[in-house]
Amino acid sequence: MKKYKKIEPVDTGSLVDKVEIKLLAFFKDNNLKPGDAIPKELEFAESLGVSRTVVREALLRLRTLGLVESKKHRGMILKQPDIINNFERILDPTLLGEDTLKQLFELRLILEMGMADFLFENRDQKDLDELEEIVEAEEATETGKIRFTLDKEIAFHGKLYQMSNNTTLQKFQSLLLPVFDYVYLKETKDTDLDDYHFSGGKFVTHRMLLENLKVGTPETFRSAMRRHLEPHFDHAFKKNGSK
Repeated sequence: MKKYKKIEPVDTGSLVDKVEIKLLAFFKDNNLKPGDAIPKELEFAESLGVSRTVVREALLRLRTLGLVESKKHRGMILKQPDIINNFERILDPTLLGEDTLKQLFELRLILEMGMADFLFENRDQKDLDELEEIVEAEEATETGKIRFTLDKEIAFHGKLYQMSNNTTLQKFQSLLLPVFDYVYLKETKDTDLDDYHFSGGKFVTHRMLLENLKVGTPETFRSAMRRHLEPHFDHAFKKNGSK
């Protein structure tokens, strides 16, 4: 039987997909920056050998991502995209898979471990006073509890994100709140903190974190935060099969 040469698979990428890739490459190759005008649809269509409809659809995708926008008297220009806004459109816990939700929650743990140096660099008395008010409100209503109610948890940790003075980080924290809510409540069902064995012998409370922030160092605060978040880390690692 005659042996034929292998037939190449058909390229299933749509024409709009290809044009979108070409446009992004054009922006990059021409070193275009936010605010720079870009060629008109007709020019792109003639250069690429496609219809204006295809180019319009590809540009619409880029507009949806916040990469281009129309300006009066200028036509289409490049725009600096709002990365957080793009994430916000899809971060609905009911639309995301369990693994994605888990990884996003783990990202929150990573961020809070990494912000210590920025907290110590930017802290001032006003910030510490506001944290004191948050902690006092906790202590007045939840004495002796290991796991704070979600609103108290968000208030304390949200203030830490604010103290980082990083706008993107603050937006990201707000963005993760629905995910935090979803996973936090799920962990509450899975983990009985009354029987949890903390490696340091006791739970590191928000009060302890605040006192550390007042007189400690980034290193001691990072260690305290790790112990504060220990149940969450443990829950994540067990699910990863590390323990």
